[in-house]
Amino acid sequence: MNRSAMPHTLKHLAIAAIAAISMSVAACNSPLSPTAEEPPLKGATIGGPFTLQDKNGKTVHWSDFAGKYRMVYFGYTFCPDVCPTDVQRMMQGYRKFAKNSPDLAAKIQPIFISIDPERDTPAVVGEFASAFSDKLLGLTGSPAQVKEAADNFRVFYSRGETNEGGGYLMDHSAIAYLFSPDGQPIATLPTDLGADAVDSELAKWVR
Repeated sequence: MNRSAMPHTLKHLAIAAIAAISMSVAACNSPLSPTAEEPPLKGATIGGPFTLQDKNGKTVHWSDFAGKYRMVYFGYTFCPDVCPTDVQRMMQGYRKFAKNSPDLAAKIQPIFISIDPERDTPAVVGEFASAFSDKLLGLTGSPAQVKEAADNFRVFYSRGETNEGGGYLMDHSAIAYLFSPDGQPIATLPTDLGADAVDSELAKWVR
């Protein structure tokens, strides 16, 4: 997916959705230590149950990560530019954070979830994730399972037209989220600003 080629309607939908859900419900209890400011996504209805598969075909549930902070990014392995760039920056930021705060980094689980289940088999997603870090967990599933996960995380995606060679691109919202140990959304991770910005955001919220 070319970020600059993303349809304006899709961009606006994603931005509007984040703004709306961030203000949609009353603030919930959070295990975070008190900070100078509230988490930007506190109370937002982002995240929820999913049933997906890892690189070995093992079933993975959102509840399996209870007690862990979670970095979550939805994309696809055949993405020519945005996904690999975002994931690379996300994991570079994680490594910077881990270098300075290894004990805190151990509390975080980075997750990549495919929105292209037709091509992204468990093995393909696993290979993609491992290219960035052995800490990054790649997940995929059936079309229905992927849709459920994407809907719960307010991720928009659609398949583009098939070209003469049988390939296609996927349009999708490209957002990296940080969740608390109880699965509540905390903030988006600024992958567009680079690894240092991701590192700073993790240092701000992970306790």
